[in-house]
Amino acid sequence: MRLDKFLKISRLIKRRTLAKEVADQGRISINGAQSKAASNVAVGDELTIQFGQKVLTIEIKDLRENVNKNEAASLYEIKKEVPVNQD
Repeated sequence: MRLDKFLKISRLIKRRTLAKEVADQGRISINGAQSKAASNVAVGDELTIQFGQKVLTIEIKDLRENVNKNEAASLYEIKKEVPVNQD
């Protein structure tokens, strides 16, 4: 599954176009390697996503084409959430 599609389906990022922009800015890595929106993700991959004020590290637990809002969080497990230092 494409990275941008996973981010939208899992509701980590609300819109696929926004997920593409974030990936193209170099703010997402898969297993430590910087990734683009078209990169493929698999179960067990570790994503690191830099949001505005925090860096979120998750592990992909499941890949599905469609999920409802209540099931979206079951697609991943949060490993680490670190605030970004604003110096």
